[in-house]
Amino acid sequence: MAAPPNFKEGQSTYRPPRFNDQYYGWWKIRMHDFMMVEDSELWDIICDGPHVPMKKLAEIGPMVPKGRKEYNDIDRKAVEKNYRAKKILICGIGPDEYNRVSACDTTKEIWEALQTAHDGTT
Repeated sequence: MAAPPNFKEGQSTYRPPRFNDQYYGWWKIRMHDFMMVEDSELWDIICDGPHVPMKKLAEIGPMVPKGRKEYNDIDRKAVEKNYRAKKILICGIGPDEYNRVSACDTTKEIWEALQTAHDGTT
């Protein structure tokens, strides 16, 4: 996979790589590496979907999502990671790509929409 012809040395290690509708394969690998360096759990959120805090309705009842007021500190940290992963991914795409994924709710949906648009389906 080739790097963009106007690639300049010294890309930022603090900002996510920017995708501009070209060289998707190159950007995808760089975004994966960026997420892994930030926090490997962020990549898990992209692959597996967001963490949704759950509770049991009764001792033998089904599990249901907790309301925001029921979150404990662990739940809040997990939800914050969901939004952190989404923010990094959104900051790595341009306005045209943002329009493509703006209806997506989760980072997994965003990543899959980009994959489908640029790599196709298996």
